[in-house]
Amino acid sequence: MDKNQATGLILFAAVILVYSLFFASDPQPVIEPQTTNGSTQVQSNAIETDQDLGQVDNAINDSLSNLAAKQKYGDFSDLVKGQETATVLENENIKITLSNKGGEIQKVEVKGFKTYDQKPLILFDSETGKLDYKINSTQGNLSLNDLYFVVKESSEAVDGVQVSTVTFTANAGSGSIVRKYQLPPTGYELSHKIQGAGLESLISDDVLTINWQSELQRLEEDMGESRRKTYMNFYTADETYDYLSTGEGDDAEQIGEPLKWVAFKQRFFTTGIIAKNQFNSGNLAQETPLDSSFVKNMSATLLLPINGEVSYYFGPNNYKILKNVTPEFDKNVDMGYIFVSWVNKYIIVNLFHWLENFFDNYGVIIILIVFIIKLFLLPLTYKSYIGMAKMRVIKPEIDELKEKYGEDQTKMQQEQMKLFSQLGVSPISGCLPMVLQMPFLLAMFFFFPNSIELRQESFLWAHDLSTYDSILNLPFTIPFYGDHVSLFTLLMTVSQIAYTHFNNQLTTAQGPMKNIGYVMPVVFMFVLNSFPAALSFYYFVSNMVTFGQQYLIKQFVDDDKIRAKVEESKLKNANKKKSKFQMKIEQAMKASENNKTETKKRKGKGK
Repeated sequence: MDKNQATGLILFAAVILVYSLFFASDPQPVIEPQTTNGSTQVQSNAIETDQDLGQVDNAINDSLSNLAAKQKYGDFSDLVKGQETATVLENENIKITLSNKGGEIQKVEVKGFKTYDQKPLILFDSETGKLDYKINSTQGNLSLNDLYFVVKESSEAVDGVQVSTVTFTANAGSGSIVRKYQLPPTGYELSHKIQGAGLESLISDDVLTINWQSELQRLEEDMGESRRKTYMNFYTADETYDYLSTGEGDDAEQIGEPLKWVAFKQRFFTTGIIAKNQFNSGNLAQETPLDSSFVKNMSATLLLPINGEVSYYFGPNNYKILKNVTPEFDKNVDMGYIFVSWVNKYIIVNLFHWLENFFDNYGVIIILIVFIIKLFLLPLTYKSYIGMAKMRVIKPEIDELKEKYGEDQTKMQQEQMKLFSQLGVSPISGCLPMVLQMPFLLAMFFFFPNSIELRQESFLWAHDLSTYDSILNLPFTIPFYGDHVSLFTLLMTVSQIAYTHFNNQLTTAQGPMKNIGYVMPVVFMFVLNSFPAALSFYYFVSNMVTFGQQYLIKQFVDDDKIRAKVEESKLKNANKKKSKFQMKIEQAMKASENNKTETKKRKGKGK
């Protein structure tokens, strides 16, 4: 038994003893009946005595309660009793409910969005999560959520803009704790200042511990995709971005260095806490529940100096919005790997939002994006076609070399290089333009699955372009395919096979290289079946436009004219000396052949 417990027990015994001496032994009053107008009336002495005893009991209970509160909360004990009331901060984008108990956020609703089943979109709720600021008082660890604050609502000018302000004040002894929230007329950010004054004798240090926990609600129809795209992001004070593991695995990390922000990132929405200066350190964890009641469970414990300032973000994963919140906060939208992210950030996002000014049908916007990008890349497409046409018209010469040199691959390659040089043909001239177009194709692989603009937007038979367009639900699951059939994915596959067949007529590819073009569309049919309908639709339209471009170019490109240019280059380069690059290639090929010959000789001697 510690000192506090012993003291409490002695005081409790003293109260009981006083009660026994002064009240329990009093003689019972004599009750004499009185007759008034022929009826008997009992005097009220006994009733008054019972009332007195009840008041005494209540007083004792209050005294014991106050004593226990004093022992636990010290000078803060007067703040643990009160009536809880709610205060609402609201602008055109979010609605935030605050409580005077703790001066803490209780609920956050994002306006303009609904869940997949058309319910209000709640990003934080105290029933499924907790925000808890704690201080180290002289009595021990103290949660501000146990204290009742005095509320004051006002409006203040910040940078020339009137912002709604709610101030919570708790006075304890000679000190006070003030929590101040400010919300601008628009936007998804809520600023929060916490200030302590005169607390030197009431607290043991100047550090706040923030415990933030949340069971993330299911907001999207596809639970599997939601869990894959839900994970915790964080950014350190030394400008390093990192995240806990993606997918459905559990993960935890203790961050010993200062942090700038932490975010619970879901597929289309993010809740984040951002320090004006920095958090001293943090413990982060996430886990995936076994059932489908929640997407993931997130928790973060952060250390912040008293008199610190933070801001919260409760809103959509819109790249243009997030990049203006704080450095690297736009990482909560996955724009892809570095070699394709620049396409999304600087071209696709801006093009997409520009088209939104003129069209409200996102299927039409996707079609227009395809046409604009294809028009922009048309010179590369034309160059690719000409390169393939040149390889096609010199195919007879290549076939002759194959017949002449047969199995001698080294000699065959040397003569091919010489032939290409004489005819002014580059074997990569048809491939290089296609490679330069790849970043645009891959960029879409990241843009459409993460574009909140497409969320719950319908087009043709697709009720939501941000998820798959199932036209048939299967009673079984096909491995790597799923339990449904996506029509846009089927159309994309058929168009890709048709384009491959048309393209094979324009190239000199043979054998496996010629047939692999038919295998890849089938592979992508399995891969993309559960991807957003917008992505499959984009690839389908892109295939059809490319097919049309190739067909039109073919009508204007004459193989005879190309052959004439090849012959002209042949005459011009008849006496042309080999370039240094060509000589180095030939030397490397000869060295490789010599190594093979030496290896065969050594093996022969070994036998």
